[in-house]
Amino acid sequence: MDGKAVVVTGAGRGLGEAFAHHLARAGAAVVVNDVDGASARRVAAAIRGAGFPAVVSEHSVADPEQAEAIVRLCVDEFGAVDGLVNNAGLTYEALPWEDDPARARAVVEVNLLGVLYTGLAAIRRMRAAGGGSIVNISSGASLGQRTIATYAATKGAVSSLTCSWALDLEDCGIRVNAVCPKAYTRMVWTSERASRHTPPEHTPDLVAPLVHYLLDERSAGVTGQILRCTGPELHIVGQPYLKPPILHRDAWDVDGVAAAFTEVLGGHLEPYGLEKRLPPRLRKWLAPVRSA
Repeated sequence: MDGKAVVVTGAGRGLGEAFAHHLARAGAAVVVNDVDGASARRVAAAIRGAGFPAVVSEHSVADPEQAEAIVRLCVDEFGAVDGLVNNAGLTYEALPWEDDPARARAVVEVNLLGVLYTGLAAIRRMRAAGGGSIVNISSGASLGQRTIATYAATKGAVSSLTCSWALDLEDCGIRVNAVCPKAYTRMVWTSERASRHTPPEHTPDLVAPLVHYLLDERSAGVTGQILRCTGPELHIVGQPYLKPPILHRDAWDVDGVAAAFTEVLGGHLEPYGLEKRLPPRLRKWLAPVRSA
C-alpha cells in the first residue's frame, strides 16, 4: 500500500479502527473518518504516533455534501483517493411490531445512503485518475436475521450495490467488492443474541488482511465479489440465482400454483422458521432440509 491514499469511514473504533491501523502499517496514508470526533482523533493520533500519515474527518456519510468532503479531504491532503473502505454503520434490535421508523431511517441513511454517497464521490475521482478499489462492508445478516430487519435489509442492499458498481466500473479500472465480517466489536457485545455466536477472540484485526488484499495490487481482477471472513474462516458468498426446478406453463392460475407447491416446489423451499405454520402437506418437505 506504499504511496496509496485510503479513506476508512467509521474508523473511530471496532472494525474501522482495525482497518485504519492495518492499512497505515502497510504504507497507506489514511483518512480516519468518524462522526465521533474524539474517537477519530484518538485513532489518527495513534497512527501518526507510530510514524504513519493520517488525517481526521468528522463528517457524516449520511449527508451527500459531507460525504463529498470526506473524499475531497483525502485528495487535498494526499493528492488522490486510491481506496475507500465503506465501513460506517449503525444497528439496533427490535421486533417488527415494536420498531421505530425514526431509528430505521437513521440506519438506512448511514448503512446504505452513506455507502452510496461516499462511494459516488470516490468513484468520480477514481475514474478521472484511471482506477481504484472500493471495499463495502456488508454482513451475513443480509441473508436475514431475527430482530435486526432494517440492518439486514441495508446490508443486503450494500451487496447488491457492490455487484452493480462492479459491472458499471469494470472498464474504468475500478474494482468493487464487499466483505461480510464476523468480529467481536461493540455492535456485537451490546447484543445478547450476537455475542452468543461471536467469541471475543474473533477480533477485528483478523478481518483487516482481507480488506488490505482487496485494496492492493495483488487482488487485480477480483471484483464484484461478496467475501465472508470470521477470522478463522474465509469464503465467497454465493450470489442469488434461479433455483431449480423451474416449472413452465403458458399461464398460472391459483390452483396451478397451489399444485406446484404441493407436488414439487414444497420440497425445495428455503429453510426458515416456518414449519409450524405450514400446511401439513408442505411441512414434511422441510424436516430433512432443517436437519441438514
